[in-house]
Amino acid sequence: MTSPQDLYQELLAIVGRAALLESSAAVLGWDRETYMPAHGAEHRANQLSLLSGIHHQAATDDRIGELLDALKDSELNDSSEADSAVNQREIRRRYDRNCRLPRDLVEETARVTALAQHHWAEARQADDYQVFSPWLENIIRLKQEEAAVVGYGADGTPYDALLDEYEPQTTSREIADVFGRLRAKLVPLLDRIRGSERTPDASILFREYPVDQQKKFGRLAAQSIGFNFDAGRLDVAAHPFCSGTGPGDCRLTTRYDPHFFSGSFFGTLHEAGHGLYEQGLPSEAWGTPLGHSVSLGIHESQSRLWENIVGRSRAFWLHFFSQAQSFFPDALKKTSLDDFLFAINSVQPSLIRVEADEVTYNLHIMLRFDIERELIAGNLAVDDLPGAWNERFHSDFGITPDTDADGCMQDIHWSAGLFGYFPTYALGNMYASQFFDTAVDQLGDLDAQFAAGEFGSLLGWLREKIHKLGQRLPAGRLVQSVTGQPLSDEPLIRHLNERFLPLYQGA
Repeated sequence: MTSPQDLYQELLAIVGRAALLESSAAVLGWDRETYMPAHGAEHRANQLSLLSGIHHQAATDDRIGELLDALKDSELNDSSEADSAVNQREIRRRYDRNCRLPRDLVEETARVTALAQHHWAEARQADDYQVFSPWLENIIRLKQEEAAVVGYGADGTPYDALLDEYEPQTTSREIADVFGRLRAKLVPLLDRIRGSERTPDASILFREYPVDQQKKFGRLAAQSIGFNFDAGRLDVAAHPFCSGTGPGDCRLTTRYDPHFFSGSFFGTLHEAGHGLYEQGLPSEAWGTPLGHSVSLGIHESQSRLWENIVGRSRAFWLHFFSQAQSFFPDALKKTSLDDFLFAINSVQPSLIRVEADEVTYNLHIMLRFDIERELIAGNLAVDDLPGAWNERFHSDFGITPDTDADGCMQDIHWSAGLFGYFPTYALGNMYASQFFDTAVDQLGDLDAQFAAGEFGSLLGWLREKIHKLGQRLPAGRLVQSVTGQPLSDEPLIRHLNERFLPLYQGA
């Protein structure tokens, strides 16, 4: 008779092979965004479609269900916290979802989104929404079909089925409630800042910053906070991202503008934060839930923590500013640290999400969350998207995009079929602040460490409390376990008040 342990090892081997297929597709996706020739888009779409179909077949293998059923009442599930129980729980959750998806839908979605990302890049460069809109319409149709077959419960909406892919066990109603409370506190804070007579000299950030020096400085910063370049790399892409393809291979991308400092530097820090999470996952558990990140919200908490809470702090720049002056003497040699800090923490409603300040950033996310729910529900036609976007943008930010490239086409996510992804960015900001407050309570004076160029204490804490756990706890329980409190907007609001009001009120 086959022992439960043998059955369990067979289960891990099957899901491990499926993970290898998914990892292979990730490398092709990374190459498409970095080095693939433009004329290779259609062939790459066919490659990704084929791999997605093969992966789906492996991930829905009947043997997975048989093994899960055989193990259900075994001693490997005696403790719900045991590694074997955690893996089975998450494999079952993923397996059940995958089994609801027809292979032809999976393949078609992979093919269409691969082509759509290519056409999105062309349309954005040409500022021609009509080039992209047919692709977006097709993607929305596919995502609506996905939501219908996955299901979303009697009290849910089709959008919930898509959201669950990125932030498991979370509903759009819960997100809307969280965002409503956060918005009610963000808007008065923004009003106070906008009413200030103090303004930063933002021109500091738009001087000459040679790209070769930006590359060196960004790499130095990423390495300093702990990113291992022997197990990763940094390249250029139209839209920065991090792709963790497996143990020892984590790929970051950024983009450079010789006349803008913040885009590449903070983009690199952001993606390095994602990379630190990927490099901190237990390599021996790769291919299983215990070797995988909890949710995109938790993943985003790591990138936003390093980019903003650490990377825009005075303590961080007490260490790095003199080095920045050495890398960019023409731009910064006559600039004071105080002026530089005010510039990188400037609060100004702007068109581009990835360049938005910490105060207005979440308003960008709320806008996208509301609009994509309407698109998936069928309440907003693709042809009407630019107008709806501009109207909402003007209402929220007091400015209107001059172009669709800076409006509804600025993000790659919808062309990639990532409906349900955007809310995780704002959740990540909330998680990050709550995690960081707890880290300070437990580790002491982190500012003194940052000023001395020491980031290992914080990274070690994150590795111990979050990274090494994989999917042992869902996001909500993880936050409760690490911080002793359920998710709250209070730490984020406190962080924003403490950072920005002194800058704008001269305290």
